[in-house]
Amino acid sequence: MATEARELAVGERTVRVTNPDRVLFPEVGVTKLDLVEFYLALGDAVLRAVHHRPTTLRRFPSGVDGESFFQKRVPRGAPDWVDTVRIRFPSGRSADEICPTEVAVLAWVANLGAIELHPWPVRRDRVEQPDQLRVDLDPQPGTGFADAVRAAELTRELLAELGYPGFVKTSGGRGLHVLVPIEPEWEFVTVRRAVIALARELARREPELLTTAWWKEERGRRVFVDYNQAARDRTIVAAYSVRASPTATVSTPVEWDELGEVDPRDLTTRTVPGLVARRGDPHADLRSHPSRLETLLELADRDERDHGLGDLPYPPDHPKMPGEPARVQPSRARGRGTADREA
Repeated sequence: MATEARELAVGERTVRVTNPDRVLFPEVGVTKLDLVEFYLALGDAVLRAVHHRPTTLRRFPSGVDGESFFQKRVPRGAPDWVDTVRIRFPSGRSADEICPTEVAVLAWVANLGAIELHPWPVRRDRVEQPDQLRVDLDPQPGTGFADAVRAAELTRELLAELGYPGFVKTSGGRGLHVLVPIEPEWEFVTVRRAVIALARELARREPELLTTAWWKEERGRRVFVDYNQAARDRTIVAAYSVRASPTATVSTPVEWDELGEVDPRDLTTRTVPGLVARRGDPHADLRSHPSRLETLLELADRDERDHGLGDLPYPPDHPKMPGEPARVQPSRARGRGTADREA
């Protein structure tokens, strides 16, 4: 049975929460109102992660056990104080996507059952030039969070060697994300090239732990550095976004010196607000340290010049790109000379 709507005052706005007692996470009893209140409790920290960024919503109208969909276009009936920005997809089509500018927007999207927030690595004033280089460390079958921690620490060491700061957060699952703030002067193709160069150097240094192999059959029991998260229209979940896991885990920024002690299963909607209240937000000054890409692009030039390493495959739904190798699964291409054999 539907419960009576609640109206919440959020700054100068009033946000209406319909069916506030609807359970979105049955295993732990987290309701829609709980979700709204979580995003309000962490309002400033969440807003820093999505502020002025086109943001895709992953909506679960009936909860995490029901169907979900990604909403890239601004939902119908959006209040006039929900700002948008026009973005262009790889297909050439464009859409007006929400662009959060205040905490009330977070409460409003949570009321829509938008459990996950997926911001682009760009800001509304420069939607063609990313201001973040994102390293997605994805443990493959046979590996786990401890392997992702080792991979993240190696990533931090390499970044420091090259002169880049790195900010780490849990994915809300078994993986980790390392963010590098950059000057918004390069387009997606160039930023992706820089990520590939970083990923290749990591894999060279620790080939038993890390891989850049796009095809799953070639990854083995290693951590995949998902370079294609730097492709246009690819996003990672925002810092402090709830995840659609049974226990309502949260993608949580952590300090590097506490990374080895973290258990991502403990970081949930019930625990993260208290954690942030006690020790603050490790990503609070992330945007204060923008770097330039020249050093990583020099690494990419070296790979091409000295090792003959060009581009790597794009995602299957992305248009074919100049210089991209064939998108053919290696086991099918074997014997025809079309496989990209890089690990």
